[in-house]
Amino acid sequence: MATPEAPATSSKAEDQVLEQPVLGSRRLSNVLVASAVSAGGAGFLLTSLSSRLGLDLLPIGHPAALEFVPQGLVMGLYGVAAVLLSTYLWAVIGLDVGAGSNRFDRVSGEATISRRGFRQRIDVTIPLVQIQAVKVEVRDGLNPRRRLALRVQGRRDMPLTRVGEPMPLADLEQGGAQLARFLGVPLEGL
Repeated sequence: MATPEAPATSSKAEDQVLEQPVLGSRRLSNVLVASAVSAGGAGFLLTSLSSRLGLDLLPIGHPAALEFVPQGLVMGLYGVAAVLLSTYLWAVIGLDVGAGSNRFDRVSGEATISRRGFRQRIDVTIPLVQIQAVKVEVRDGLNPRRRLALRVQGRRDMPLTRVGEPMPLADLEQGGAQLARFLGVPLEGL
């Protein structure tokens, strides 16, 4: 049985560039957290307002029965804090902070790490000859960390993977091995 061959349309330029997209803060988990904080903040503010006006503005419980000082006032402060936090969370999600790409180009001899920040785009360019290894970091426990990083000559390790949710171990190993093969450097940490 003959094995299928790669399509004849693949060019040498495609083999010389490796681009990896990086997911930012626009994730379902962040949207769910922002939604929960927004709903909680609105609930606290309505409870505070209900205790101040003497009207039940919420369909559950009887917040109008609360004394405004101190319960209604404290509920209002919690509500304001939650609204401020949810505003920040929605801004981070809207701007998609942390999104970007890792581009490795053998033709130009450079690696470009790009990320979106709050006010500006962050671009770091590293000559490929300065990359010594691809490092896999795995730390389990209370604060788990699973990430890929570049070991660069004369610099700190340059992280390549997203912040937040730990990557599945199989994806981490596969991505690290693919990048190490492409760059022709060793894979450390496994």
